[in-house]
Amino acid sequence: MIFGALEAGGTKMVCALGDENGTILEQKSIKTTLPEETLPQIAEYFKDKKIAALGIGCFGPIDLNKESKTYGYITSTPKPGWKNCDIAGYLKRELGVPTGFDTDVNGSLLGEVTFGDSKGLSDVVYYTIGTGVGAGIMTGGRLLHGMLHSEAGHMIMERVEGDDYKGHCPFHHTCLEGMASGPAIEERWGKKAIELSERDEVWELEAAYLAQAMVNTICILSPKRIILGGGVMHQMQLFELVREKTLKRLNNYLNVPELKDMEKYIVPASLHDDQGIMGAVKLAIDAYDEEK
Repeated sequence: MIFGALEAGGTKMVCALGDENGTILEQKSIKTTLPEETLPQIAEYFKDKKIAALGIGCFGPIDLNKESKTYGYITSTPKPGWKNCDIAGYLKRELGVPTGFDTDVNGSLLGEVTFGDSKGLSDVVYYTIGTGVGAGIMTGGRLLHGMLHSEAGHMIMERVEGDDYKGHCPFHHTCLEGMASGPAIEERWGKKAIELSERDEVWELEAAYLAQAMVNTICILSPKRIILGGGVMHQMQLFELVREKTLKRLNNYLNVPELKDMEKYIVPASLHDDQGIMGAVKLAIDAYDEEK
């Protein structure tokens, strides 16, 4: 059985075919322009592929309330042309197959807990640290939605002493995304993250903000593992710094086995940047199982 997967991003749309084991059989990237241009191309790709269902991991904010009139919509995005776009509904109508829908970062989390090193864990948080910062949350084996979905990238940070950077986020300035995203690094230091690999002070500061987020996450959600993905986390030296600073901030408050083995607690993504598309395959599998 073949399942369709769509990782819907603000820059590109990755369309793929996968099987029930998460094996990606083929994929194609389509540039994200305007819905009236991009969505027909996506539909055209899948139409002759005989997929059993489609899973969509989508940039947001999106409406995940199945009782809502705008379920399946991209809602208040600043992406030109995509505000109030019925992406899931359009593709379901065009393809006539069960369609699963969630955030892109929940998709990445789902990929990791279904097919990756975190398989079998029921309480996991996945952060993507890149152009933006987002979090996918699984608690008790279920993806967390609530009134909308997690926007943990916009938790407000305590400014690190001596740091006078205004923050990149136009809404909150000193939120996690505003202080620690890829664009924030570039604006603060004048170069892209990849060009700053040898600058220890860059990663000490980055880790200080990420560690704040880890402590907040641990204290609020009590996950059994935290996964850090996204382009910024390709700087592998960050992991040890984040682990050390997280423990220092916790200050021995929590005495649990997981925090005694930080190399297995705060970990990199394990699916070679395919976690998002593999999660979309799982969304498709679940949609098929729900409707059959």
